[in-house]
Amino acid sequence: MNGGDQIAEVLRRQGVRFLFTLCGGHISPILVGAKRRDIRVVDVRHEVNAVFAADAVARLTGVPGVAAVTAGPGVTNTITAIKNAQMAQSPVILLGGATATVLKGRGSLQDIDQMALMEPHVKWAAACKRVRDLVPTLEKAFEVAQQGVPGPVFVECPVDLLYPEENVREFYGAKAASETKSLPELALQGYLRLHLARVFAGANKPTPGPRVSPRPPAPFPGAVERAAKMLQEAERPVFVLGSQATLQPDEIPRLVRALEKLDVPVYLSGMARGLLGKEHPIWFRHQRSKALKEADLVLLAGVPCDFRLNYGMSIPRKAKYIAVNRSEADAKLNRRPQLTVVADATEMLCAMAEQAQRVDTPARDAWKARLRAREIEREEQIAEQAQEVLEPVNPMTVCTAIDEALADDSVQVADGGDFVATASYITRPRSPLSWLDPGAFGTLGVGAGFAIGAKLCRPDAEVWILYGDGSAGYSITEFDTYVRHGLPVIAVVGNDASWQQIARDQVVLLEDDVGTVLSRSDYHRVAEGFGAKGLVIERAEDLPRVLAEAKKAAAEGTPVLINAHIGKSEFRKGSISM
Repeated sequence: MNGGDQIAEVLRRQGVRFLFTLCGGHISPILVGAKRRDIRVVDVRHEVNAVFAADAVARLTGVPGVAAVTAGPGVTNTITAIKNAQMAQSPVILLGGATATVLKGRGSLQDIDQMALMEPHVKWAAACKRVRDLVPTLEKAFEVAQQGVPGPVFVECPVDLLYPEENVREFYGAKAASETKSLPELALQGYLRLHLARVFAGANKPTPGPRVSPRPPAPFPGAVERAAKMLQEAERPVFVLGSQATLQPDEIPRLVRALEKLDVPVYLSGMARGLLGKEHPIWFRHQRSKALKEADLVLLAGVPCDFRLNYGMSIPRKAKYIAVNRSEADAKLNRRPQLTVVADATEMLCAMAEQAQRVDTPARDAWKARLRAREIEREEQIAEQAQEVLEPVNPMTVCTAIDEALADDSVQVADGGDFVATASYITRPRSPLSWLDPGAFGTLGVGAGFAIGAKLCRPDAEVWILYGDGSAGYSITEFDTYVRHGLPVIAVVGNDASWQQIARDQVVLLEDDVGTVLSRSDYHRVAEGFGAKGLVIERAEDLPRVLAEAKKAAAEGTPVLINAHIGKSEFRKGSISM
């Protein structure tokens, strides 16, 4: 096998089903080797979307997602997605092409110091220098990406390690001594032959091993007992679960049973949205800040006290605070808990459910009733605001109609600012692992890549992208990818001709809309140009018909973009983040 084949064989043994890429001569042997092993090679139109797609696969399956990109600009184009994966704690493996080992630092095409660029944004980075390094390095990459706090890794694969040896000798121009014409040429050819001997020495010795599956970090028994006792004594407990709670997709049913046994009000964020389905008596989604302020015990599972929890100030000082996180630094970020548990969220909560007894007291009942009353009140407020007449269409009305149209197997991909944040209050994920958003980095542009990964993992499910008209510009070109690869997603663009999340506060505070104005562009026509179906909503009464038409087209195999013309709402006024 050549080096590309060896890499592909490792991917196959590690359970990788998809390889995301944008082609380049540096990495061609990896792509061909993967295809020969029935790994589906999905080529996109921008490298950043290859990594976003790999990220989505990792989140939905628990198997590290893999992308391969060519050297230089191919690698640099991925940095935003790699950083997003690092902050979202997604196990992603990026294979980066590189110039031939003998030409490193000599001005070769697309030769840059890729390691210096990637090392700050990954858990581990390695540059292979010999063919025999490829297999053990890649297997270590799979282990590092998954163990402890998951995250992305980068493996640099020089082009001369990937092609067959005879081709590489031709690339090098290595000749027999009898063919040389001068002493300098003889010296050069001798150097190249020695270098090639080092590069290919023992090339076929490494044998790919079995799948790497690190065990999730388990809590210490003493921590479980203490947490269970604190929970038993609490009258107003609240759990907040984040994306780390979904790092073991196969264990989600066990986690849900544990939460039901503990019977504590639960707020969900990030990938944990949808964990308890569309409706569940212990799931609450509104007025979280008020609930935290009134709680006497707060347990954060896989959620740090960052800006999303007001840097820890959302939790009152008088409340007992338990932080469960795979990262000790994240567990103690901005606020020191009474109990810090460095462990997997699922393992900790399931262990607590075995230790703690269900508490049914008047105080607990009154607490849940108070939260439920607020929940109902907020839902009624949102429904009332959705009835407000805004020209062309109220964005809340659009989101309400989408929620009513979502199939039970739907997956929602959130990519945008104001429109998408509005949707997060209204559209309800139907099941676990059915909501994908960028995470703490707040990256615009994740939509197309996430949707590609989601549709490949769940080919029979409805996959919806909720786009702002600003964020749509980052990846609308991937409609070409949907069409070529038969991925019938449904994208809804909330088109208010504005970067409205920024404009709303900028105009008030600085009295200027500079840089926030867009055109009410025909995004649906862009999709049509790539062979997809384009639809327009310009009146509220069009919503049921257009959404039904979109669902029908997607079910028949055609990707769809709905250009929803919306008005500028004040629903999220004052939402600027610092």
